[in-house]
Parts: sequence; structure tokens; C-alpha cells
Amino acid sequence: MIEAENDVIRDQLRRNRVELIQGTGRFVEPHVLAVDTPDDIEHRLEASFVIIAVGTTPTHPTGVEFDGGTVLDSDGILNLEHIPASLVVVGAGVIGIEYASMFAALGTKVTVVERHGRLLEFCDAEIVEGLQYHLRELGVTFRFNEDVVGVTAHDGGAVTELASGKRIPADTVLYSAGRRGAVDTLDLAKIGIEADERGRIAVDDRYRTSVPGVYAVGDVIGFPSLAATSAEQGRLAACDAFDHEARSIGTILPVGIYTIPEISYVGATEEELTNESIPYEVGISRYRELARGQIIGDRHGLLKLLVRCRTGACSASTSSGRARPRSFTSGRR
Repeated sequence: MIEAENDVIRDQLRRNRVELIQGTGRFVEPHVLAVDTPDDIEHRLEASFVIIAVGTTPTHPTGVEFDGGTVLDSDGILNLEHIPASLVVVGAGVIGIEYASMFAALGTKVTVVERHGRLLEFCDAEIVEGLQYHLRELGVTFRFNEDVVGVTAHDGGAVTELASGKRIPADTVLYSAGRRGAVDTLDLAKIGIEADERGRIAVDDRYRTSVPGVYAVGDVIGFPSLAATSAEQGRLAACDAFDHEARSIGTILPVGIYTIPEISYVGATEEELTNESIPYEVGISRYRELARGQIIGDRHGLLKLLVRCRTGACSASTSSGRARPRSFTSGRR
């Protein structure tokens, strides 16, 4: 399936007369790139404009030995050749919880270890409560406010050691403790661009870096790190480079989290509105009451609207999936 998708993208590039050179690129000058190809041939490319869209790689904490079989990151787990009977997921962010729910649905006994007090801290608490309830129904165990101090691999599995003294044995350990920009091989210092400690490149509202003619888009510039948004950032950067007028994508962006059940939302959460002293009302509709739910036979779920009292502005989102009730939020415009 992945190769088929790659073929579709390559075909689209060819039809639009886009030349594709596979290899590892690095800056020689602000507008000159050297690309080392797999056949050990170096290509020199020169352009008036350059867009950096290298994405991110998983963060590897010091002291943890990733072996590609027992202790894995969020990229390496895609190469698993079997479904583990038990899995420890370190990190309760988007990627960690998505994998935790997938493996739990496949029958794996999953334990999630998170150093903070809840999962998906940026989401509405009511939404997270519904998701967490369903995951517990699938057998997922949560260890909040816990730090991992070590992982010891052995024949047949690994033991995850927590600062509290707990030891969690499992067949496989998945580290999902963040990602950093894949900038290490770009030689950014040669052209005067500095990435932060997480490999992120600073840009302005038109995605221009500190070097004229060099842009950066996508996950490498940080939030929101969404595929659709990144594609739009690339379009806006190209429009700016060639002096074409273009509308901004705005500041309120839809977010989809592919857990089981999934979550989608747009706008502010109740916590954010409360912290900003913005009065609001809450509207809730059960999924079984919505036409979409009836059409696809989905009787469980929750649509949640947050409406600003003074202006009546609101936004909404929805999703589907046969599961315990789950929540969706929307906020101000």
C-alpha cells in the first residue's frame, strides 16, 4: 500500500514536469545544494528559491538502546513482523496514543507510561476522558506522573524501569517521546540558519527563513505538524517566492487524531476559553441523533460545540467509529 501511494505521487510529479532526484541533500551556498545519490554520484543544484521540507525523525533519549526489534521508535515499529503479546508505550502524545489504541484493538496488552498527569494535554479534558475510558475497556493500563529511567532488553522481551521503582516487563517497548527536525545533514550553519534544540527552523508568516530566498515548511517548523497544513504552507511559500497573491491558512486549524476511537476538533478547548475569561455555552449532540451516525450505523459518539455568548461564533467537528461515547470540541473564530 505504501509503495502504491509512492507510485501515485511520483506519477503526479512526472505529469507536472517535476524532476525528482533521490539522495541526501546539503547546502553548499544559500542557493546551491549538493545531493549525494545512492550510486555515489554528487549532483549540484542551483536555484533562486529553496524550500526546506525535510520533516522530522523520532527523538532518541540518551541511555536507551534502540535495537530495531525489542526497543523501537515510532518509525521502527512499522517494521515489526508480528503482533507482540504485550507492549509498553513511553509517551502519551498523539503518536504514542495512536499506536497504543491500534495494538490494543489487535489484542496486545498495552501499558502507557507518561511523565505528565494526563494524555493529550492540548485536547479538551472531556474528550480525553471519553477516549481514556474506551482504551481502558480495551485493556490499556496507564501509568501517569512516571519517568522512565531505563530499559533493559533480554531474550524474548524487555523490562522498563520507572523512577518510582516499578518494573514493567513486555515483549516490545515503543518510545514515542517526541520528534525533532531532520536537519542534521543539511549543513544549515553554512548558510547562516540555526535550528533550535529540537531541530526546528524559525520562519515568518510567509514561511521565509532568515536567509533570503530560503523557505521552510511542514513539521520542521513545528506546530501544527499536520499533512494538509504542511501542503498548504508549501503552496503559500511558493506563491510568496513568485509574487503570487494567496490567502493565508489562518490560525484556527482542524486537527485529526487517529486513535480508536478517533478524535477531531477545531478551535479552542473549554480550558483555553476559561483561562482567557471568555464566556461560552456548551451544546452536545449524541452521535445516534445525527444523520451521519444513522447513515453509517454508528450509534456511539458525541458532537460538542462551544459557542461564544457575546457573538454566537462557533465551529464544529465530527467523526465516526463504533466505540464508547467520545467527544469533539470546537471553539471561537
